[in-house]
This record gives sequence, C-alpha cells and structure tokens, in this order.
Amino acid sequence: MAMGAPLRLHGYHRSSTSYRVRIALNLKRLDHEIVPVNLLAREQRSEAFRARNPFAGVPTLEADGVVMAQSMAILEWLDERFVERPLLPAGIADRFAARELAMGIATELHAPLNGPVLEYLKLDLGHAQAEVDIWYWHWLEKTLTAVEARLAQRGTGDFLFDGPGYFECVLVPQLYNARRFAFDLAAYPHMTRIEAACLTDPAFVAAHPDNQPDSPVG
Repeated sequence: MAMGAPLRLHGYHRSSTSYRVRIALNLKRLDHEIVPVNLLAREQRSEAFRARNPFAGVPTLEADGVVMAQSMAILEWLDERFVERPLLPAGIADRFAARELAMGIATELHAPLNGPVLEYLKLDLGHAQAEVDIWYWHWLEKTLTAVEARLAQRGTGDFLFDGPGYFECVLVPQLYNARRFAFDLAAYPHMTRIEAACLTDPAFVAAHPDNQPDSPVG
C-alpha cells in the first residue's frame, strides 16, 4: 500500500516501547522519520504534545493522517496496514505463541517498570535507588522466568520462528533495559540466544538506542 504522507515516529532513544516500534519499522523496511522527544526534559508532558497524544508518552506514530499511541497497538496496526514482511506468523497457533510471549513482557514488565512508575517510587514515595533496583529485578525475574520456560519448550532456534518478528521486537528492548539495571541474565540462555541473533540483523542495529539521533552515544 502506498502512503499518503511519510511515517513519523516520535520517541526517545532509550524508551523500550519506542525501540520496539523502531525495530518493527525496520523489519518491514518502511521509510520513516524519527522525531526525538526528550523524556528527561518532560517534553511529553507539554500541552502541545498532549494535544497530539493524550497519553503523554512515547512512542507516538503519525501515519495516514492519524496520530497513534501505545506500542503494541502500533505493532498490530503496522502488520495490518503493511502486509509485506509480516511480523506475525501465518498460523493461528503460532500467532498466539508470539502474542503470548510478547504480551507477557509488555503487560507484566513494562507496566510496573516504566519511567513514570520508577520516578513515582523515588520522588513521591521516597525510595532509594537500591530499593527501586530490587523492585525492578523482582518483576524481571517473575516474568522472564516464565518466558524462558516457554522458549525452552519450543527448542533451540535463533528466533521464535524462522526469523525475527513480533516477539523479538518486544524481547530485545526489554533485555537492553534489564542490562541497564544490572540484572543477571545468565539463567535465561534461550532468550539471550535469540537476542544475540537479533543484534546481528541490520534492522535491530539501526533501531538500537545508541544509533538514534537523540542518543549522546551515537
């Protein structure tokens, strides 16, 4: 399908949800513009940004004259709008397997571990960084252990299916965040094997936080 206007992705380089969508756009080989949003400067809370996205967060995708929020909904929209190079496999059982694992991460990890929650724990409730880290590690261990068990049931391939897709779009950013918080991933060989394979793919390399226009590293 032809686009009426270019895709514009408003995001932050270290945002795991922005990272998900960057990977998906790259895997589907969709031309897009990156529009940095500085979360540390609270740009997402400005009146102008809220007028565009009342959730006041990233990612925000502009496409087909519509402004869309919520990364998982955006991934589904991309797969329905641009059917070439699908993120989800064809069979209903395989589609469920991809969604089960991706949604487990997106709902059980991102919700308690996103920036506003960690900020609330520290600034509003007065927890020290060490206590916030314990909170972070608790939820990572709970959910990643379940994801690892599911992957162990499936075997030892480089990806969940034949190539990277919906699940890998969600997994890789979460493991990036886990390492930022010094979480030990030694007990998760299946997911780290998949991560290693993904990180050699140009779509993932281009989407990496260090390679974004707002990254201080890039």
